[in-house]
Amino acid sequence: MGKILWIIIVALIAFWLLGFVMKIGGGLIHLLLVIAGIIFIVQLLTGRRSV
Repeated sequence: MGKILWIIIVALIAFWLLGFVMKIGGGLIHLLLVIAGIIFIVQLLTGRRSV
């Protein structure tokens, strides 16, 4: 489950940067990026690491 979340986070950041550079995307990508950031912080705080 952890690897899937990391893949989603990386994909969202890539799409956000693409939208930022090309001036496309809008609020949806920013909202998804915020959700990915929250998931990232929760994983860091819980400290659960799966190998």
